[in-house]
Amino acid sequence: MSLVYTVCKNKTEAKKIATMLIKLKLIACANYWPIESVYRWKNKIVNGQEVVMILKTRNNYYKKVESLIKKIHSYETPCILRINADQVEKKYLEWLFKETKIV
Repeated sequence: MSLVYTVCKNKTEAKKIATMLIKLKLIACANYWPIESVYRWKNKIVNGQEVVMILKTRNNYYKKVESLIKKIHSYETPCILRINADQVEKKYLEWLFKETKIV
């Protein structure tokens, strides 16, 4: 199982991305919540409000998830990180595989 960490400009964008990925069965679940961020962008320090997301998917779906996020994300350079989860509770993993089965 993989966790995909990404950050969006707002809750509307996070919901749009998560819903599309769920509908396509590329993820089983998305969690998102507001955060405060500080970062350097184009030689300026930016302090802002964003929404972080953690998406749960199969290891072999990561590239598809990443590609779709890049296509619809509003950021020029979105943060998209893959975190491998090699120890997952068995029933949860079974559920994830059931929910992400592309027919």
